[in-house]
Amino acid sequence: MIINTFKYYIREAATSLIRNSWLTVASVGTIVISLLILGSSLLLVLNVRQVASDVESSLEITVFLEDDLEQDRLDQMKEEIQFVPGVARVDFVTKEQALENLKESLDDRAYLVSGLEDDNPLPNSYVVKTREAELVPDAARQLKKLEGVEQVRYGQGVVENLLALTHWVRIWGSLALLVLGVAAVLLISTTIRMSVFARRREIGIMKMLGATNIFVRMPFMLEGMIIGVTGGLIAALLINFGYLSLLNKVMFSLPFIQLVDDPVTIYRVLGGLLGAGFVIGALGSAISLRRFLRV
Repeated sequence: MIINTFKYYIREAATSLIRNSWLTVASVGTIVISLLILGSSLLLVLNVRQVASDVESSLEITVFLEDDLEQDRLDQMKEEIQFVPGVARVDFVTKEQALENLKESLDDRAYLVSGLEDDNPLPNSYVVKTREAELVPDAARQLKKLEGVEQVRYGQGVVENLLALTHWVRIWGSLALLVLGVAAVLLISTTIRMSVFARRREIGIMKMLGATNIFVRMPFMLEGMIIGVTGGLIAALLINFGYLSLLNKVMFSLPFIQLVDDPVTIYRVLGGLLGAGFVIGALGSAISLRRFLRV
């Protein structure tokens, strides 16, 4: 009995999809476009967040020290720096090491600083990393107060602007994603409602003949699920192809930009689109049927 009923649901859903083929194609197309926008926006937000996190993780504070500090004072300073709130790591850089780092950064122009080994003007320093990028300005102010500190640099002004920008990107990116998601649900729900409206007489007759709500609802739910999964699958395949092509081009032409390339993350996004198509199709059908089941 249950199997026969389920076969009836599938037959009715398939018949409706074929009978309303143009509306089915339009519904699938709407879902594809909506999920393409949603998936592209999600990948954009994930990539912007990764770029922001990469930039934030590279922030560090350089504490330049006064000359002629004894080793005991240097050791004591390291302990004092480690006690500053937010400090996660402290590395001592000698003036000789600083000169070598400068030569490496100058690359083929290292000859500009040749001859400074005997009279090295660079100071000893501590390079400080904080647990979070937002802690850099406060930690720098605390470090500047330590005895023996000549100067503290962390990109003042630029860091504050960068933190404000990344904070803005995270908030508004999440809001934009939420708005696009709601818009996709409303658009798909409206499309499915049009399909249900075209069959309102059929639904009314079934209700007057004593059909239960679940009996009337199931073929439409299956229809919505099939439309949603089909649209989600097409959108996922298009985004997978488009994003992988973009990833290859960026890695080749702009290797310094690190986009999200973790297969697990990408497949989660694609799987989320497929699941979203399924859920949205089912919910859209259920919501659209509520009005027509009140007979």
